[in-house]
Order: sequence, then structure tokens, then C-alpha cells
Amino acid sequence: MSEHFGFEEEEFQGSYNLRTLRRIGTLLIPHWRATITFVAAIAFVAIVEAVETLLVSRAIDEGIKAGSADTLIQTLLMYGFSVVLLASGVFVFIYVTGRLGQQVQYDLRKKLFNHLQTLSLAYYSKTPVGWIMSRVVSDSERISDLVSWGLLDVTWGTVNIITALLFMALINWQLMLVVLPLVPVLLIIATWFQARIIVGYRDSRKANSKITGNYNEMITGVRVIKALNREESSLDEFGALTRQMYHSSYNAAWYSALFMPSVMIASSMAVGAVVIMGGRQVETVVAGGMSVGQIQAFISFITFMMWPVMEMARVFASLQHAIASAERSFSLLDTHADIVNRPAAVDPGTIMGDIVFENVNFYYDEKKPVLKDFSLHVKAGETIALVGETGGGKSTIVNLVCRFYEPRNGRILFNGRDYTELTMDAIHSRIGVVLQTPHLFSGSILENIRYGRLDASDDEVFEAAKLAGAHEFITTFEQGYQTDVGEGGGLLSTGQKQLISLARAVLAKPELFVMDEATSSVDTLTEALIQKGMDALMDGRTSFIIAHRLSTIKSADRIVVIEGGRIKEMGSHSELLRQKGHYYNLYTKQFREEREAAYRKEYAPQGEPLAAGL
Repeated sequence: MSEHFGFEEEEFQGSYNLRTLRRIGTLLIPHWRATITFVAAIAFVAIVEAVETLLVSRAIDEGIKAGSADTLIQTLLMYGFSVVLLASGVFVFIYVTGRLGQQVQYDLRKKLFNHLQTLSLAYYSKTPVGWIMSRVVSDSERISDLVSWGLLDVTWGTVNIITALLFMALINWQLMLVVLPLVPVLLIIATWFQARIIVGYRDSRKANSKITGNYNEMITGVRVIKALNREESSLDEFGALTRQMYHSSYNAAWYSALFMPSVMIASSMAVGAVVIMGGRQVETVVAGGMSVGQIQAFISFITFMMWPVMEMARVFASLQHAIASAERSFSLLDTHADIVNRPAAVDPGTIMGDIVFENVNFYYDEKKPVLKDFSLHVKAGETIALVGETGGGKSTIVNLVCRFYEPRNGRILFNGRDYTELTMDAIHSRIGVVLQTPHLFSGSILENIRYGRLDASDDEVFEAAKLAGAHEFITTFEQGYQTDVGEGGGLLSTGQKQLISLARAVLAKPELFVMDEATSSVDTLTEALIQKGMDALMDGRTSFIIAHRLSTIKSADRIVVIEGGRIKEMGSHSELLRQKGHYYNLYTKQFREEREAAYRKEYAPQGEPLAAGL
């Protein structure tokens, strides 16, 4: 469903590039000691394995064939000692590699998460949650596997090939030259296959991101889906995305499967050549030909070289997949925030003072302006209520004053100073926001309120809850403030979540308070509690309130009616009613609808018709 919101995946072209590989390699720099340790351990294991092959050759030629029991026993003892060394080396590189993978994964996820905190609100407005989750979770895991186990396999295979060639040269350098051309052949095969495998895995990762985003939307919107009986259409949409991933993964798997047999055929040809040529030399061993043990060792070294190559076919496929993941994770890290601190931005220590909108223009889409030459002077400590039709620009105004967005033209001044001259933290740390749909984090009520100020004591949390009107209902729970709210606060009612959100804002002691439609989804009794908490919070603070229920903003210092991105009317509740303009029409219409709803609730069950004129 992410396409429905105008989100498009990045497109990556061509085979993997060295820039991506180098960037993946930089993830190992903080852990260079562990990297060197496991590379050294792999080299040690490869050499020990090669020595074991020579010991077997000696046991055949000088022990079994020569009939020397002493030589055979001595060789076996040396072989046994080499096995101990081999086991020690294997333990070291597996332990270090496993630890290295977890460290890299931790660093990358932390880096991604920290970067996400710096991105502007606009990024989250257009980017599906599932897409972000896919980058931070599955893509980072695949990259860490590449730089740990993948690098281990590649290093092990490379060292084995080099070691095998060197030891084959020691046995018979002429025969080694027969095997040597196999290496470039394998490189050609690998290059041909990688160009096709990478495309499949890129498409697979792209489809996976869409699936994750769609899955997230289906779960979070399950109530709407069931209420509208859209299960079948949702299943069809999800099926289309999974089929897309299936086809791209199938193509990548097809080429990956062909890669290994191609390597096996090439290696079998080399073994056949060695057997034929080496077998002829056995007859002339006295004259400098190869012994049976040497031929056995030579073939073992070919196998010693070829098995890593065939294993690297699997690693190579994983490499393509990991690079596709890396490209997408790095694209997230390369995303720049729309709103950043300006050079020489400062923290003035307070943002209290007059707030001035000076000829502000703003748009999300350049063709659809939201605010047009908007000007407003708000005095320090004043409560401003914003009302008007949906889409008129009310939420945009508070988003701008919170600096979640910045004006396209014009300025916003805090205490006579352009707020772009202030640091982001200077503004955000002094703003309290209560939204129409409050968000609570998994955990206890106490933890959610304390989120407003992490160093607050329990007594300060209790006091904030009392001021917000939340203490009374909290104490009715068996576990009180330790009651778990569930994921997203799902174990509480909307009104209870709103009161906890309000208590959180009270605890933060903001200098600027914003409330966006906070009472539109609660009953009258809860609305009264929220209003009481709002009054306590707004006392002495500059406040902006967006209200659907106009009855909640009667006490505002000024009510600003927004229409089409401009101020239609402005004044106190009584002043606007006397003008009998747009606000008067909105208020009387809403008042009449509320009276009708109350009348229906009281008399409709008895079948009494509504009174005329109500």
C-alpha cells in the first residue's frame, strides 16, 4: 500500500561497485583487532590443513609403501598434534567471527537509529514504517553476516587457494601450471553469474521492503479492514507483492544454483588432467617423477582448493544479497534532514517571549499552497485557539511553530529573533505537545509519564498526574502507576491515554504548549478533566490550541479562524459571537448539533419525536 502514499523505492543499477564494498569494509575499522585476529587464525588453519596433507603423503610413501613402522608412528603422532592445533585455530576464528558479527550489527543498527532521530517530520510523513523497519532490522542483519561469516568464508577460501597453489608448486611446479589456468576461468564464471544474481536480489530486497510496509499497514489498520470487509482485497494486494518477491528471488536462486555446478565441472577437469599426467610420472619416480603419495597429496590440494571455491559460490550469492541490503541501508544513512541547525545557531536558554509569524508562506506540494502570506503576533503567555475547516492550515501553523517544518517564505520570530538562529534542541526541548491521537510506549503508566522528564522523581510524576486529572483513574487500577499500558497504550481507553499524555506534558514543564484536537474523541466527563489539566498547564505559558469542540476554547485569549491559509476572523469568544460571522455560524451550528444529540439520547428510546427547531 506504500505506493498509495506516493512513496517510491530507490532504483540501483548495474553490478555491485567498489564504493559499496569499501563502505561495507569501513564497518570493520572500529573492530580491527578482532578482524586481524580471525584472519590470522584462518591463515593458520589453512597452513595446518596443508601440512596435514603432506603428512598423509609422507605416511603413504615413507611409512606404508616403504614398510617403516617407526616412520608411520612418528607421522601419525605429528598428525595428531596438528589436529589439536587445527581445532584450536578453528575455535578462535569461529568465536571471534561470531562476536564480530554481533558488534557490527549493533553498531550499524545504532547508527541507523540515531540517524533516524535527526530526520525531519517530513521524512516520516512520506516514508512507510515497514520500509524503515526493513532497513534497521533485516538489512542490517544481512550486512553484519556478510562482514563476519561472509568475510570468514571468503578469507578462508582465498587463503586455501593460495596455500594449495604454493604447496602444489613445492610438489611439482610443472603440474601446478596445468591447474593454474583454472583460477581465471573461475573468475570469468563468477563475473558472469554475479551480474545476474545481484539484479535478482536487488529486486528481492525492494519487494521485501514493500511487503514489510504493507504488513505493518495491514496489522495497524486491521479494525478498518474488518469493519469494511476488505480482507479479500487486502489479501490480493499482499499476494501481488509476495509474487513479485518470489519471482525475483527465484531468478537469483536459479543463477546461484547454476554457479556451483559450473565450478564443479571446471574443477573436475583439472583433477582429471592431474590424474592422467601424474599417473604417467609414477612409472618414472626414480628418475624424478611423482610418487603415489605425492599424487595423492596433489589431488588433495586440488580438492583443498576447489571445495572452498564451491563453498564460495554459496557465499557469493549471499554477498550479492548483502550488497543489495547495504545499498538500501546506506541510502537511508545518506538521507539528509530537511531541517537542520544553521551555522552559529545558539541556545538562548529560553524561548519565552512574543511569537511572530511574519508573512509566512508554506506548502507541502508547491502546486497546493497551505499558508499564504500568513502573519500573526502572539504575546508571551497568551492562549491562541485555532479553528476552521479541515485542511485550512491549523495543524500546519502549530507544526511550523514547533519547527517540525520551516516556512518556505517569510519568518517566524521567537522573542524578536528568527527561530532558525536557534538550535533545534533549544526549541523542541521547551515545547509540550498533546495530540488528538496520543501515543504511549509499551511499559507502565509511571514510565510513560516520566518520559516527559526522565530525571523526574516519583513524587513529581504523581503531582503531574494530579494536575492533569489522571491520578484518580490511575489509582483505581490494581497496580496503580505500575499498570502496563500495552503496545501503543492499547489496554487503556482513549480518554485515559489522553490524560496520561497530558500528565507527561505537565511534567516536562514546557515554555510553549500545543494541543491538537485533544478532546475530540473523548466523552464529556473526560473532556472536563482534560480541560482542567489544560488550564493548569497553560497558566503562564504561551499556548496554541486546535479544537474541534468549540466549547473547549471559550476561555482562550484569542480565537483565530483560519480559512484557505489565511486569517478569516480573530478575537475573543464573545467578540466573535457579536460579529455574527464565520465563527458565529460554526459555534451555533455545533451547539445545535450537540443539543440535538443530547435530546436524542434522552428521549429517542421512548419513541418521542424531536422537538421542532432543535
